[in-house]
Amino acid sequence: MAIQELTSDAIALLKQLIETESFSSEEDQTALHIEAWFKRYDIDYTRTKNNVWAVNKHFDASKPNMLLNSHHDTVKPNTAYTKDPLKAIVEDGKLYGLGSNDAGGCLVSLIATFTHYYNHKDLKYNLIMVASAEEESSGPNGLNSMLKIIPKIDVAIVGEPTLMNLAVAEKGLVVFDAKVTGTPSHAAHPNDDNPIYKTIEALQWFKDVKFEKSSDALGDVKLTVTQINAGKQHNVVPADVELVIDVRVNDAYSNAEIAEFLQKNAPCSSIVPRSLHLNSSSIPVEHALVQAGIAMGRTTYGSPTLSDQAWLTCKSLKLGPGDSTRSHSANEFIHLHEIEEGIKIYVELLNRVLISA
Repeated sequence: MAIQELTSDAIALLKQLIETESFSSEEDQTALHIEAWFKRYDIDYTRTKNNVWAVNKHFDASKPNMLLNSHHDTVKPNTAYTKDPLKAIVEDGKLYGLGSNDAGGCLVSLIATFTHYYNHKDLKYNLIMVASAEEESSGPNGLNSMLKIIPKIDVAIVGEPTLMNLAVAEKGLVVFDAKVTGTPSHAAHPNDDNPIYKTIEALQWFKDVKFEKSSDALGDVKLTVTQINAGKQHNVVPADVELVIDVRVNDAYSNAEIAEFLQKNAPCSSIVPRSLHLNSSSIPVEHALVQAGIAMGRTTYGSPTLSDQAWLTCKSLKLGPGDSTRSHSANEFIHLHEIEEGIKIYVELLNRVLISA
């Protein structure tokens, strides 16, 4: 099928997705639109909860498998929107609407690319397309749940807005719940063990702590205290102060190593990770996908933002149309030319890896 026709159809699908509410874990209706695409192009597909997936027509179990993945759930719109977030509005070459940039443009571009290659014979990799749910909430029924259902993945392209540059690494995430404890008392009496005052030392420690190993692609580990909570009444010194710490982990450390370090050294009574599953991810620059992208003039970088890439244990590349800085913003948009360019680049990239010598 002609790339121009696929591009036009992809933009039409994106408009449908924008105008269909699909908050994370509530993607049942957008899944129907994606199913309709596969039916229209006579693509054999499967729906698993709100994940819609397919493999190329000439799937060969003896070949390695390449995953094409992006998500069709969205966050809820913020209060700063001046346009209707659930209306697809085109103005001055921009398509406005919730999920247009994150990650609808990537999703429809990958679906169009998969459709282009669906009937091809003798590809060097099998292609597996997964339009996944629950990415924004890291929920239990998203891509993570699909990895034991779909064929084993050898390499992946995860569609997130990167301006079609090559995110060859992505930081992992660990969120910690910490407590600084002290002695509760009446505010009128002396108390040298006030946990709120003791928290000053802990906050300073978190502000100053440095992790020794840096990464060429991802830089340093970044630790940020993002929440603090203590006390119920003005005249009562509380028993403890609760802190939440957000840690963005580079590829020089595992999440378990970060947890071990903080539990050993942080000046807190307790510090507990909520999960250790969202590890950093990367792909060697020498990999054929990356080399093909570089040959096409795309630049490489390390991404500070988290995506479904964190669930993957295989080599993975984050790549997609749109700009990450627009994600979750008011009046979210994607340029139509970014989708057009995105599909062309995806198709050419895969041509160099799947077909060319």
